[in-house]
Amino acid sequence: MPVLEVRILEAFVFATVLFGFLGILVKKNLLMKIIAMDVMSTGVIAYYVLVAARQGVFTPILSDTPKGEYPKGEYADPVPQAVILTAIVIGFSIQALMLVGAMKLARENPTLETSEIEKGNMP
Repeated sequence: MPVLEVRILEAFVFATVLFGFLGILVKKNLLMKIIAMDVMSTGVIAYYVLVAARQGVFTPILSDTPKGEYPKGEYADPVPQAVILTAIVIGFSIQALMLVGAMKLARENPTLETSEIEKGNMP
């Protein structure tokens, strides 16, 4: 992949992380904060995928060679792929847990606005 394309992709990935982070800081609605956190984690995962992608390496599972023969060359490291899959699963679990917390708050409060929830829970 040419260097210019990699730099453009890195800029988009960085913008995704930045927009997610700003959404967490700026948005007042809990549901929007959860979505912003998901956008930010998607950007981080995309950055890891971009860093791990290299041309000229073979994936350990897929190849075009006949059965029994192995392609000659360098193999891609499967550890980053496993780490990313784990990060996706953990991110999904955290998001589900936060949505359950937001549902419990919505039962007790008629709104998901953080300022209104804080006002209702002040002593």
